[in-house]
This record gives sequence, structure tokens and C-alpha cells, in this order.
Amino acid sequence: MARTGRCKLGERKLGDRVLVTGATGFVGAAVARVLLAAGFTVRVTARPGSDRRNLDGLNAETVPLDLADPATFPRALTGCRYLFHVAADYRLWVPDEAAMRHVNVEGTRALLRAAAAEGVERSVYTSSVAALGLTADGTPADEHTPILPSHHVGAYKQSKYDAEQAVRVLAEDGQNIVIVNPSTPVGGGDVKPTPTGQMILDAALGKMPAYVDTGLNIVHVDDVAQGHLLALQKGISGQAYILGAENMMLGDIFRMVAVQAGRRPPFVRLPVAPLVPLAWAMELVAARTGKTPLMTRDVLKMARKKMFFSSARARRELGYAPRPAAMAIRDALAWFRAQGLLK
Repeated sequence: MARTGRCKLGERKLGDRVLVTGATGFVGAAVARVLLAAGFTVRVTARPGSDRRNLDGLNAETVPLDLADPATFPRALTGCRYLFHVAADYRLWVPDEAAMRHVNVEGTRALLRAAAAEGVERSVYTSSVAALGLTADGTPADEHTPILPSHHVGAYKQSKYDAEQAVRVLAEDGQNIVIVNPSTPVGGGDVKPTPTGQMILDAALGKMPAYVDTGLNIVHVDDVAQGHLLALQKGISGQAYILGAENMMLGDIFRMVAVQAGRRPPFVRLPVAPLVPLAWAMELVAARTGKTPLMTRDVLKMARKKMFFSSARARRELGYAPRPAAMAIRDALAWFRAQGLLK
């Protein structure tokens, strides 16, 4: 039976154990920090050989888990009251789309089923605004905006949409799962960095002389993490909550970065159409070398849309209160500077 009301959690005790997948990543590490600050006993997962810099300083147990290998799930889930499934294969270009789907869709479904089998009381699944629809006129979309096939640009967006639908089915069947859809997180701790973090770093270094002016919703990564905790505490099972903050045109984002970094902002706005042959050529080179292309046709298709979103539901139902985008960019630049990346 589908859960239609708020699920009343049992009395939470200090030290309740929670499992966070993907804590080696940008958002997952921020979620782990918020949960530790809230008094949870945190267990995090990591694949063998993964970059674990985001785990430095975390007072958390680390256990192996590979979303492509369900045999690793029971050990990680044993003794956990809650699960935050943040991990995903997030790349804007992949040579093997089937491998991404196996992790993002099948791995998610199998992990949540394993969580139910291990007695996990409630799970929070980290989806993405990539799984949501967009409006035709560029006004902010929400959790109920119709999704069209044209919105599923690229393997990542399609996999996240399919994964979210699989999660909804599990919730309809009675499993206690809340869905959150972060927009474009920015802030400190972007180790790799993410595509957005790299874009901000390049702009701050004056390496971004031109841009394609699309629209994004910028949110502080720590607000996204706080939104995860609020979803655990107040969310309705089977429902989704957009965790975003401020809708901005890319040119305005770059100008904000430039002002804070003391740089000249990019001044050339490029049309999309002439860039398509270049993106196609970059993809051909990437297919031969295995290196991620600087630009892809899917990225250019996405750039034609304003990816604006509303977090009104999360504000209203969860008490979500994100800070302005300028503060997210400020903290990102301060962190990059502290790492010696802004010289």
C-alpha cells in the first residue's frame, strides 16, 4: 500500500547509526558532516581504490560497498536505522552507458531492497533535478512539472529519471523512502572538483573567456546536506523535494565569481549551433582516448534550456531555508584558495 501521509519515526536516540553512501563525493561528504553534527553515529561507504580525501577528519566508520556488487550491501547496512543513498555515477559523458545504468538504476533498486531486508527504518534517496521536467518558457519547474522525452538529454539524466521511478515503485509498495532532488551544489570540499566546481574555478582563474548562456539553480552544498536531514525528519514517504536556492543565468554566475575573485568576467557569449560540430569532434577523440571531452553535444542540448527550479515545497513542508548563491560561491572560492588552487 502506498504511503500517503507523513511517516512518524520512532523516538530518535543520540547515536542512532546511519549509513551514507557516496560520502567520498561532494554532496555525500556534506551529508555525513551534517549527520555527525546532529549526533548520529555515521557509517560511510567507499569503493576499493576510490579517492577518500573527503573522508579526512570525519569521525565515521568506513566500510566497502560497490553498487555494482550487491554482495557488499548487507555488511554495510547491518545495524543501521537509516540510510542516505547519495552515491551515483555522475558524469556528463560516458563511453559505456550500460555501466552507468547498472549502477544508478539497478544498484539503487537493489540497495534499497537490501535496506528493507536489513530492517532499515527509513531511507533518503538522493535523486537530482536532472530527473525532473522543465518548463517550455524557462519559468522555474517544480516536482509536478510534466516530464517530456526531450528533457532526458544524455545517459546521466535518463539513468537518474529511471532510478527515481524505481524508487517511487518501492515506496508505493510500502517501503519508507523520501526522495530529494538537489539542483547545482556549490561550496567548500569540492575535491575532484565537480563539473560545476571546475567551471567556477576556471572562471576565478580567468580561464573562461567565453560562455554559452544557459540558466542554472545554484545552491550551497551545506544547505543541500541540511535538506537531507530535514527530509529524514519531516518528509513524506514516496514524495520528492527539490533542494535548490537561486536561479541565475550562467553569465551572471561568472560575473559574480569574477567580482569575488578580482578577475575580469567572461565577455563573449557564444551561440550554441556553431559549437555542435566541435563537440562532435571532441566526442570522437574521447571515444578513442577514453578522456572526458571538454564539451559534448548533450551538454549543448542542455544549454538550450533554462534549468530553473523552485524549492517552494521543501521550504513549506520541510522548513528548508537555503542561503543566497553569492554565499555558496564565496565559500567555494575560499576553499579553492585554501587548497592553493587560486593563485
